[in-house]
Amino acid sequence: MSLLQIEKMTHYFGGLRAVHNYELAIEPGQVRGLIGPNGAGKTTIFNLITGIYQPTEGKILLDGTELNGRSPHVIASLGIGRTFQNMLLWRHMTVLEHVKMARYSKLTYGLAGAFFGTARRHQQEAESEQIAFRLLKMLGVEQFADQIVLNLSYGAQRRVEMARALAMEPKVLFLDEPTAGMNPEELLQMMDIIRQIHGELGMAIFLIEHRMRVVMELCQKIQTLVFGEVIAEGTPEEIQNNPKVIDAYLGKEIVE
Repeated sequence: MSLLQIEKMTHYFGGLRAVHNYELAIEPGQVRGLIGPNGAGKTTIFNLITGIYQPTEGKILLDGTELNGRSPHVIASLGIGRTFQNMLLWRHMTVLEHVKMARYSKLTYGLAGAFFGTARRHQQEAESEQIAFRLLKMLGVEQFADQIVLNLSYGAQRRVEMARALAMEPKVLFLDEPTAGMNPEELLQMMDIIRQIHGELGMAIFLIEHRMRVVMELCQKIQTLVFGEVIAEGTPEEIQNNPKVIDAYLGKEIVE
């Protein structure tokens, strides 16, 4: 069985069918991409897998564990970390606090440790801070650790959000348009970061992206979604040369 396996997932919003018979298999260490025009249902698929919505039909399995019916925080603790198309950052926390906050599901010192400040609590809190700082360093924002996150540039905030997702030690990292709104220099930096995460952590990555350069250079396999249905799946070369994809999507996009 694949690390993440989705079988015939369908979802309706009222009478509107948003996703139809969606299937996916992600193997350990694989980088997968999902492309398609605006409104195709890409973020809806992320939301279905991560528990924000519950699928009308179908099955979602992570490492053999069924995710259907589980809440988002449980799914996150089981091994799916994600970023969001519109960043969801806590406005008045520091950068380091953001990443440490994501580690709390990993702490085991319990209520007694929280109230009485046990040695176990101090040890685990110190370890969490070390891990958080190491992730910030990996993403090149450790120099902002003590700054309020709103004081950072847009590109740096994106990196903090990614560090927060990594702090949960996911088995699969979901990235929803990680280069959205970035200038060309920031885009190249983010591509290098994604390569670094994949190379150093060996982590499976599933990303939604409109910039074709990002998808074509980073992903091993790509799906194209149109009106909630996959019209093509294959390697970057196969997707670029697929007549259905060219007609429905690539022919109407500027390939950067």
